[in-house]
Amino acid sequence: MTDTTFVYVTYIATTPEKLWDALTNTDFTEKYFFGSTIQSDWQEGSSITYSRNGQVTDYGIIIKYEPHHLLSFTWNMFGDETSREQSSRVTFQLKPIDSAVKLMLNHEYLSPTDLVDKDDTFVGFNNGWPAILSNLKTLLETGNTLPSIAINQLQGS
Repeated sequence: MTDTTFVYVTYIATTPEKLWDALTNTDFTEKYFFGSTIQSDWQEGSSITYSRNGQVTDYGIIIKYEPHHLLSFTWNMFGDETSREQSSRVTFQLKPIDSAVKLMLNHEYLSPTDLVDKDDTFVGFNNGWPAILSNLKTLLETGNTLPSIAINQLQGS
């Protein structure tokens, strides 16, 4: 069994309600998540999809859905040919701390090839998630996103 996990923690000056909305509302994800829309009926056991330009890029099944606190789902990349014993799993945990929210991301059951040891790309979960979550933080705190990130950078440099 694969046991590689990527963990990322950030603190965002917002409320749990606003952060939750940003994680689950396509109007937000399109702004901070490389132009990706998100779709689900937000029930445990239901599908979740991320799409870009009308094409599904990532998909999974919701494992836990606890509004304003915990969202966990399996993660599969469309076209991924990596041999896996099981789908990887993404978990977002939100914890209010005074006037901020601690956002903890765990991406578990990764293959070593899911992590890319390069600092000039967004390829690899260890490069993509920090860019996405930094953009989310900036959007919630300022109302604007970071300068545009070109999709071709997702493919590698």
